[in-house]
Amino acid sequence: MPESPLYIMLCSAEHEKIQMAAMTASVAAVSERPVQLFISMGAIFAFDGEADEAERYRGGEMSDLMKAKGAPDAIDLLRQGRDFGELTVYACSMALDINGWGEERLVDGLFDGALGLTRFLSDAESGQLMTF
Repeated sequence: MPESPLYIMLCSAEHEKIQMAAMTASVAAVSERPVQLFISMGAIFAFDGEADEAERYRGGEMSDLMKAKGAPDAIDLLRQGRDFGELTVYACSMALDINGWGEERLVDGLFDGALGLTRFLSDAESGQLMTF
């Protein structure tokens, strides 16, 4: 029996939560579980294609340790999930609108487009929903 889809809503700008959402999404996707990731609120800033990569993430002590120890980057993890599994990544259309961004502003080649919250939540009724 196929796994039910996993829907992840990522709203936090904290590096630790972004990292955990990316790890969860990529592991589930490469484990043959369909995943849909919805990125909104403060989390959208970590996926700004114009941002300085060194300044992309903000967080606490664990964030500092991940950077110092060279933990895999969240964006790289998501790319792996897309390459080796069924991972779809959407930007929140409202978050883009209030920032005055178009989809072209986002990290290149990572997003499948913009989506509204209503549609995401409607889709999520068919699976398991997690928030970070």
